[in-house]
Amino acid sequence: MRIQVRRTGGFAGIDRHAEVDTSGRPDAQEWQSLAERAFASGRGTPPVGVPDGFSYQITVDGKTVYCADPRLTEEQRKLISRVLKEGA
Repeated sequence: MRIQVRRTGGFAGIDRHAEVDTSGRPDAQEWQSLAERAFASGRGTPPVGVPDGFSYQITVDGKTVYCADPRLTEEQRKLISRVLKEGA
């Protein structure tokens, strides 16, 4: 499974992008479960965020959903943090 996260917005307006390929990872099932839960609560179009807030694009195996601060689910927040931390 390939999980990609793109973060845009914020006070400085700096974009950040990272991805994780879970193939062959010992924790692949954990990643897949988290990605499915985060993806399920995403939107098909970018939501209206708050001034200087972050907007996110989450892509899992070629399918994309959108979410934005401050209305992230716990699963979205956890997935976004993990991908941006571990992704290359």
